[in-house]
Amino acid sequence: MVNIRVLIVDDVERVRQDLRTFLTLTGNIEIVGEACNGLEAIRLAKTLLPQVILMDLEMPVMDGIEAARQIKALQPSCRVIALTIHAGEAERQQALEVGMVDVIVKGESLEVLLHSIRTAAEDKEARL
Repeated sequence: MVNIRVLIVDDVERVRQDLRTFLTLTGNIEIVGEACNGLEAIRLAKTLLPQVILMDLEMPVMDGIEAARQIKALQPSCRVIALTIHAGEAERQQALEVGMVDVIVKGESLEVLLHSIRTAAEDKEARL
């Protein structure tokens, strides 16, 4: 099975560490990098070329919505999944409008997150 190249973007270091630990144990996901804000995510996406980006929506410097918009303009094939503590209709609509493929609420089961990543890597729409 080919590894799925994933970039983790969250301003909370512990969230990034937990995601890295869990996703590395799955066997077919390669964490190619981590960013703590949207601006850094754009820079890393250009150089690391991830297939999937796990993007927090609320971050300092640049939020996940604007970062996803810019990344999708530069790399349309990159699949971006929103990570958020707020998953209301407004957040889902914003995510859809900028080309994100799914919205995952932080604290959702890890199986749901894995399914979303694998679905995104297969270039399919997830749950939006």
